[in-house]
Amino acid sequence: MKKNKTRRNFLGNLSMVAIGGATLPLISAAALKNDNLVPFGLLCPPYLQDLTESAVCITFITANNAHSWVEYGEKELESKAESTEDGFVRANNRLNKIGINGLKPNTTYKYRVMSREIVKFDPYDLVFGETVTGDVHSFSTQNPNSDSVSCLILNDIHDRPYSFSDLISLNQDFPFDFVALNGDMFDHQTDEQQLIDHLITPCTALFASNMPFLMIRGNHETRGKFARNIKDYFTFPDNEYYFSFQQGPVHWIVLDTGEDKEDETPVYGDIVRFDSFREQQAKWLEEELQNPKFRNCKFRVVLMHIPPFHSGEWHGTMHCRKLFHPIFENHGVNMVISGHTHRYGVHPPSEDHSYPIIIGGGPKTGNRTLIQFKADEEQLNITMIRDDGATVGEYTIE
Repeated sequence: MKKNKTRRNFLGNLSMVAIGGATLPLISAAALKNDNLVPFGLLCPPYLQDLTESAVCITFITANNAHSWVEYGEKELESKAESTEDGFVRANNRLNKIGINGLKPNTTYKYRVMSREIVKFDPYDLVFGETVTGDVHSFSTQNPNSDSVSCLILNDIHDRPYSFSDLISLNQDFPFDFVALNGDMFDHQTDEQQLIDHLITPCTALFASNMPFLMIRGNHETRGKFARNIKDYFTFPDNEYYFSFQQGPVHWIVLDTGEDKEDETPVYGDIVRFDSFREQQAKWLEEELQNPKFRNCKFRVVLMHIPPFHSGEWHGTMHCRKLFHPIFENHGVNMVISGHTHRYGVHPPSEDHSYPIIIGGGPKTGNRTLIQFKADEEQLNITMIRDDGATVGEYTIE
């Protein structure tokens, strides 16, 4: 990140993070606690959300309120994208979600984020401060004609940010199109800095400035005073935690399994309604699995944090089983991939369920897993790797 001015007094408050071969100075948490003057800069590198064949959302956070934009292009950064609404360019904010539309399919673009601090915002008296220029990153739009898809699936990190690098390092040369974070990345939600330190920064250091990830809510993402804010930091189709999409030969279905205990449990203080939320999703799921736009998909794969079986008899498991399992059976779901139990396992079809259920492990060392997923027109395959490098599960659907 380059500045057109230098505040030498704050050099001690900047930390250096290696991102894709470049070195980016970021504002530290200690600097933000300085009540006298907060240095202007990025609190995290940009991360990609909702990357499709023609669009992407680039998200980043600044230390102070600003006007921000993205410069991008195939070879040169000749185009500019801003977030606009009701005639306004979105400004005087810190959290930026800037969508770029009209992109070419199967094309690589360069981009960088730009932001200029707003130091005074009075009627007829708008004063800008420093401008910061982010490092150049790149991304590739989806190929709508691709006959294959691959991804990495992580679950149950539980506020152990080092687990991202521990697990992604096991991947070696396996190519992937996106990363699915399949619930319980945190123990609970406290504030923005927790999201930055425990998820966004470790993910951007590894892949997220160049490759998108899916944020799938687990039961621990529903806990804590900041739980109702986390949707602001990620992008979901139709702004819902549950959604579906096609990539390669797969119709992907993402469900939000909610809390694992009854809504009436005293610790929730009578301010949750996850039973009705799951019922809402079941109605949507019945229709979505019949959507003609997915008719030609070879496989139907569900990502959901709480599995409908092999997870004891807690309320969340049993309610998911009651609502979702009959729909999976009726519409020929090929695979369900989950976490939650902290016991990794590959559960083939049985008398209880006609589809395999894959459950990733975590969060402690020795029980963490990385799931490699790939599918083409001929077969679907998953490989589960434990954090010591051992392959502890495989499953193939021809």
